[in-house]
Amino acid sequence: MPRADKMHLGVFYWPGGHHVAGWRHPAAETDSPFNYRRCVELAQLAERGKFDLFFLADLVGIRPSKIEAQANASRAVYFEPLTLLAALSTATDRVGLVATATTTYNEPYHLARKFASLDLINDGRTGWNLVTSHNQAEAANFNRDTHMAHADRYERAEEFVEIVKGLWDSWDDGAIVMDKESGRYFDHNGLHFLNHRGKHFLVRGPLNVPRSPQGHPVIVQAGSSGPGRELAARTAEVIFTAAETLKDGQAFYADVKQRMQKYGRAPNEVAIMPGLFPVIGNTEAEARAKYDYLQTLVQPDVGLFLLEHLLGRDLSMYALDEPLPDLPEHDGAKGRTEVILRQARRDNLTLRQLYLQVAVARGHNIVIGTPARIADVMEEWFEGHAADGFNVLPPVFPTGLEEFVELVVPELQRRGLFRTEYEGKTLRQHLGLPYPKSRHTTAAADSVSLAAAEDAEVDAA
Repeated sequence: MPRADKMHLGVFYWPGGHHVAGWRHPAAETDSPFNYRRCVELAQLAERGKFDLFFLADLVGIRPSKIEAQANASRAVYFEPLTLLAALSTATDRVGLVATATTTYNEPYHLARKFASLDLINDGRTGWNLVTSHNQAEAANFNRDTHMAHADRYERAEEFVEIVKGLWDSWDDGAIVMDKESGRYFDHNGLHFLNHRGKHFLVRGPLNVPRSPQGHPVIVQAGSSGPGRELAARTAEVIFTAAETLKDGQAFYADVKQRMQKYGRAPNEVAIMPGLFPVIGNTEAEARAKYDYLQTLVQPDVGLFLLEHLLGRDLSMYALDEPLPDLPEHDGAKGRTEVILRQARRDNLTLRQLYLQVAVARGHNIVIGTPARIADVMEEWFEGHAADGFNVLPPVFPTGLEEFVELVVPELQRRGLFRTEYEGKTLRQHLGLPYPKSRHTTAAADSVSLAAAEDAEVDAA
């Protein structure tokens, strides 16, 4: 039976394009990572396509090794995402705006305040992509000689996000009364101190930013490892993930939705949006030719560097044209590593073949074909409960996004799979997510219910 809901769409903006050599394409805009007007045009294009959200990734460090290879890629320089989203908030009206910020090298109060402020600036269209840093180079920028261990990063992240959510509940809805006649600016009964004391953090609160029209920013999470899935099941409202096959997507979807149950969460409280890398042509042959051309632009040192970054290992001692050897454990991004290694083992890929594969979409689903073919795959995943929507990864910016908006979105709309107009104003409304009740409102209601129950027992006695 067809699903009654509509699929969700995000666009993942990445400098030059998601193909590692996309910036070399003749149609690519090479200055868009640091050209504000270009970024505005892309966000407005996503809004024209009725996308749920416009998403920015982030790293807070450049690896000091293999600078020569990095110099041949377009991924070292770009805007700090929260600064850019503040600007984009004034240039768009409906599309959601999601930025990445790490729990490893930030403090909860800082992030809670920044994202809450953004959510007020854009009337409830903000989302926080919660990540734990996996790039060793980031540690050196934050008073550390070594990177925090994987397990410790996730333990810290769990406490971090609970603090942020608690700070976002500092003010009740309507607590800012601004009553000139009485002289009361806010109702002090609607202000709550957090008083958190934990293993990693000591945070008193309250936050000095009130609640926004959507209650608080949407929490996005992208971890696919065991701890990452658990954190997502507990805290996430949107999950970005990488899955290359329908079967892999269905397995991840079922696993996370099942894990949510132990936290008292319903399946519709999270939207799972795997990455989709579409290469679009008027014919299958044209799309394949586009893909093949992009592959000719990949420089070997860049491809190998990207693979090393994703796998968290130095691969320079291995032969490029021999099957991938057994690799030792590492402490990087384990979920993405598992996806890539599984692909290499399944297809018996050499290192060269593997870096050419990850140069395309870094383990995400690659779909090459006509708009109808792209829509067919999206419909199959959506109806097959492998996805609630997709995070679209255009190979080249801006043309890849333009083609998707002009050719694929109308096909999805024709099939009744995607909205033709925005129905709500906030990101939470776009995604069909419930308005988050304050923990203090819930606690007060529980207290009233308990008192009523106790009174009833006394009356019965």
